Amino acid sequence: MAADNFLWGFHAITARLRQSPDSVQELWYADNRRDGRLKGLIALAGQGGVRLHPATPDRLDGMTRGARHQGVVARVSATVLATDIDAVMDAAGDRLLLLVLDGCQDPHNLGACLRVADAFGVHAVVAPKDRAVGLTPAVSRVACGAAETVPYIAVTNLARFLEQLADRDVLTVGADMEGSQPLYDVDLRLPMAWVLGAEGSGLRRLTREHCDVLAHIPMSGTVESLNLSVSTGICLAETRRRLPG
Repeated sequence: MAADNFLWGFHAITARLRQSPDSVQELWYADNRRDGRLKGLIALAGQGGVRLHPATPDRLDGMTRGARHQGVVARVSATVLATDIDAVMDAAGDRLLLLVLDGCQDPHNLGACLRVADAFGVHAVVAPKDRAVGLTPAVSRVACGAAETVPYIAVTNLARFLEQLADRDVLTVGADMEGSQPLYDVDLRLPMAWVLGAEGSGLRRLTREHCDVLAHIPMSGTVESLNLSVSTGICLAETRRRLPG
């Protein structure tokens, strides 16, 4: 990400102000809004010494290239999270829980996955450098602050990374519609990594071959598949439900 970034939307900006107020430098707000929600955000920003600028809706549209900004845009500095996956794994030790995303290209899905990862204590989200959306302002907005709390680490070769996990005795469980085991029968344990593929295409062949276990989510309805972030939430929630403490 660049040194300076723009966030927009009430959830994303409020979360950043609460988690890292020093990183919010300026706030532009629609000069035609007078509601309590905006007044609350302006008050919160003012407490942190953020420079405030009234702006026309047209200007806000131009700053966000037409995105749905809700009348608020902030300029923020990039937060510093871990970028070395080995350091993350060393720090987590036997409690390691990773989320590996194979080819997520939808910013809304990635943002939602980061929120889920934050909710269930994932130490890092890992994805390939290519064929992945990466962190963008749209991702940060959907993540509602989780992009600033959960490290997102891009690796050059995902298959090689999964081999490194195997060398460190980290269990890798791939979520796959054709998986041989139901999710609820898998012996989930830490340290481990959940591996999920892109919506529609699923896990790539080489990625599947590097997973220790392939598990499917049992479903009794008529739909054939679930949204990536929904599947991620089910898998991580089941993992946390079984862990002691």
